[in-house]
Amino acid sequence: MDLTQGTGQEKLVRAKKMILLFAIISLSMMFAGLLSAYIVSSKRKDWLHDFDFPTSFLISTAIILISSITMHVAWVGLKKSQSAITSAMLLVTFALGIAFIYFQFLGFKELIGQNLYLTGPASNVRTSYIYVIAVLHILHIVAGLVVLLVLIYNHFKQKYNHGQTLGFEQGVTFWHFLDILWIVLVSFLYFF
Repeated sequence: MDLTQGTGQEKLVRAKKMILLFAIISLSMMFAGLLSAYIVSSKRKDWLHDFDFPTSFLISTAIILISSITMHVAWVGLKKSQSAITSAMLLVTFALGIAFIYFQFLGFKELIGQNLYLTGPASNVRTSYIYVIAVLHILHIVAGLVVLLVLIYNHFKQKYNHGQTLGFEQGVTFWHFLDILWIVLVSFLYFF
């Protein structure tokens, strides 16, 4: 398929999808670099082997999984013109995003309770990586929450109709990416 062919609208849609794809690839590469550094650093003599991984991080993982389901239900509701379901699921997804961030901070509190800090004499390279990776992911969840606010606003303004759902579709894709990214990150940090 020739990407230069088609109407102006078709070209715009392809361009917007490519931009999101490049953003997802870039974010994936950034976190892959951090995980690679984590692996290399694990060979250090001062690497912390025994500590209690924050339970709150595992709870936040369950929350983000549920949010992916609610986001999918919102998308299905939109495609079936079920406005009430779409509205409710977008709001629930937003609330779950906030809950995810809350439990991330509880996870930091658990680390601090073990006397494990980001920096300073009570820090350790392993837990410093955990802090940095979690904070970077939280920043991206905040971006996802902004996207959700835009989706909610546009949905209430009835801008997603007559096949004009690209923005919604992009938002769903970005949210699912953030969910999958966290599952990969927490699995790696927990099991490695």
